[in-house]
Amino acid sequence: MRQDGIQPRSTRHCRYQSRHHFCWIPFKRRRIFRDEAIIAATKQYVTEAIENNDMQLLAIEVDRTLMDHVHVFVSLPPRLSASQAVNVMKGYSSRRLRQEFPWLKTPHEKSHLWARSYYWGTTGNVSAQVVKRYIEECQG
Repeated sequence: MRQDGIQPRSTRHCRYQSRHHFCWIPFKRRRIFRDEAIIAATKQYVTEAIENNDMQLLAIEVDRTLMDHVHVFVSLPPRLSASQAVNVMKGYSSRRLRQEFPWLKTPHEKSHLWARSYYWGTTGNVSAQVVKRYIEECQG
């Protein structure tokens, strides 16, 4: 077993280790994470999007101090680019959250839940645990 606990994965033609840290915010920095229900639902829907697209979730957390950041640490298969992966996570979670919490739909704006921009960083073997710990401690 690897020291960081993250095993290499395989496809039919490839063995890979890819670790990506994504972070995004709600559209216009709305403070949507008001209660535990929406935080739990956000984690659930992002996790579903990850599992449905053959990604591997390493850590996920919602920043409870600023109430406006979602951090995801994930391993991507070689067929997915980082932009495709974040679009899948943001799109699926946005659609499902707006269905479950109608107050997230605002009549005067386009129905954006997440901002278009996001942070993306990759990690090597040495810093993977540091990123994972950072995300898990991000609760405030």
